[in-house]
Amino acid sequence: MWQFEHKARTRGYKIIAGVDEAGRGPLAGPVVSAAVILPRDFVCTGVNDSKKLSEKKRNDLFPVIREKAIAVATGIASHNEIDQINILQASLLSMKRAVENLSIPPDFPVPDFLLIDGKFPIDMDIDQAALIKGDSRSISIAAASIIAKVTRDAIMTKLHEKYPHYNFIQHKGYPTKAHREAILKHGPCPVHRSTFKGVREMINDR
Repeated sequence: MWQFEHKARTRGYKIIAGVDEAGRGPLAGPVVSAAVILPRDFVCTGVNDSKKLSEKKRNDLFPVIREKAIAVATGIASHNEIDQINILQASLLSMKRAVENLSIPPDFPVPDFLLIDGKFPIDMDIDQAALIKGDSRSISIAAASIIAKVTRDAIMTKLHEKYPHYNFIQHKGYPTKAHREAILKHGPCPVHRSTFKGVREMINDR
């Protein structure tokens, strides 16, 4: 899980941030990204792709990562931005915001290298590498995936309180059968992504 961090350091990079997003697939809510800079001596058993971990394990790892990391930050692109610029561009925008939001300790420079989960780099003047399935290949990206997922889940839990008919607390906005049935019954709510299949048809029919 450290191979890409080690490779970057052998090329002369000093401060490496892993970046990942959560929430590309849901029909509602924002896409949330995280950027994480880990120390070289970081040890935290179980850090892996957040999708492979139980909710309890993610929640247990979340404070450990935040405590042990050099820096952690999140970035958000709203459902409105997703509809305006598409989910890919919104995901990349949220990643950029996460990196920009990093609060680096005074004795550390800004990151000089980014490890990005996925196929695409982000629009920043920082050297970077995009890694397909990076959240299961890089410890820094895996840590970022956990931070992003837990943060987004908390947002969807809050949205559940505001829009209880859709049961966001259970499926976090993903297109489960129950979620689709709730949209059919109640129509889309203000945080649904109006350009997504399963939502836009309901808007057009009303």
